[in-house]
Amino acid sequence: MKKIEAIIRTSKYEELKQSLHEIDVDFFSWWDVTGQGNDTKFKKEIYRGSIRETSLISRRLLSIVVRDINFEKTIKCILKHAKTGEVGDGKIFVSEITDAYRIRTGESGDESLFIKDSSLHAYDYHQSAAAGQR
Repeated sequence: MKKIEAIIRTSKYEELKQSLHEIDVDFFSWWDVTGQGNDTKFKKEIYRGSIRETSLISRRLLSIVVRDINFEKTIKCILKHAKTGEVGDGKIFVSEITDAYRIRTGESGDESLFIKDSSLHAYDYHQSAAAGQR
């Protein structure tokens, strides 16, 4: 199993999210983050009466844990759909995951990362759970 952390432009998030769902990568977490790129010059500008540091960049951080069989297609999807070709498109970091556990059932390893009933897509599972139909 691999953990993929991708820092991307916030403007590319919706496109990437949809593309990840299309390749059946349905479970991930994300956070809005602020960082600084290679431009180390601190610039300030006044916007609506307040001073802003323009060297700080708003981005979205995605954290995705995938089975090894889904690793390559997930990386390719991120590279394709998060790219604008401009400086500041982001970074991808990959870590090895030694184990994972599903709290509800106690399943571990690859078994904990997917829904066993292949007829039930993750989106449908969450929709039915929200409606109390689980």
